[in-house]
Amino acid sequence: MKDLIIVGAGPIGLACGIEAEKNSLDYLIIDKGMLVNSIFNYPVNTTFFSTSDKLEIGDIPFISHNIKPTRTEALEYYRRVCDSWKLKLSLYNDVTEIINKENYFELKTIKGNFNSKKVIICTGFYDIPYMLNIPGEDKDKVLHYYNESHPYYKMDIAIVGAGNSAVDAALDTFRKGAKSVTMIIRENKIGKNIKYWVRPDIINRIENNEINVFYESTISEIRDKTILINNKDGEIEIENDFVLAMTGYLPNYGILEKLGIDILKDEFKTPFYNENTMETNVKGVFLAGVICGGLKTNKWFIENSRDHSEKIISQITNA
Repeated sequence: MKDLIIVGAGPIGLACGIEAEKNSLDYLIIDKGMLVNSIFNYPVNTTFFSTSDKLEIGDIPFISHNIKPTRTEALEYYRRVCDSWKLKLSLYNDVTEIINKENYFELKTIKGNFNSKKVIICTGFYDIPYMLNIPGEDKDKVLHYYNESHPYYKMDIAIVGAGNSAVDAALDTFRKGAKSVTMIIRENKIGKNIKYWVRPDIINRIENNEINVFYESTISEIRDKTILINNKDGEIEIENDFVLAMTGYLPNYGILEKLGIDILKDEFKTPFYNENTMETNVKGVFLAGVICGGLKTNKWFIENSRDHSEKIISQITNA
């Protein structure tokens, strides 16, 4: 019987593990993928919005060669954090169900079952993409994750979305030789939360007609060599080789709902938790990190949710 099992080995899951280690708890961090799986799946050339000091956990300095650290530096940093704290990890081990046994929790995983007195869920939101739900979305040319620009050289690219991921993909593919880059955006302008040093760049590329854009538009169908776009002027068909659907991602509501965690009926489907303790309505189950925001995935980041770990472990050890 573990004192604590932490589901999710992202930076906040690691921060929870560090606090558990400090307090001599018998714990385990379980993740269905690799260490900091979400960060690994960021585009290869990603630069963080935050400075390195705001990504630090466990009193381990994060030294970067840049003002803002890169994906590669972050991966190296979090490996070093795990080694320094000797964190207990079970990676590539999917938690398929968490069962409330009243006095403890049984976690079923692909590598066996575990029992624990307390559970922290910090699974982020990067694993389940928003689907377009249109004909042709199942084609191989449609991707919900962007890694790097090389595959799109001399190709006609359509990018769905107006957030940071969409803008980064548009600028990267444009500069690395895409034949054409077209953004399809539901709103009437580029997203307001675009990184401040990137926003002027994308606006200038659009105004110079170097990157095409259809505002207040949606894709209605994806065909082998074209896509159909609906907007106020009607339906338009343009040539297309790849569709990058940068439409955002969903938290894992399935694991929360099966466990009996209340989901608020607000526009963001926010999971219920006590802001002082991070405990949900299911006694002994806590939330940490991005998952606390529900569909509002830009509310919580590493830098403003690192203290979730201290709140939770304090509640557990003082209960």
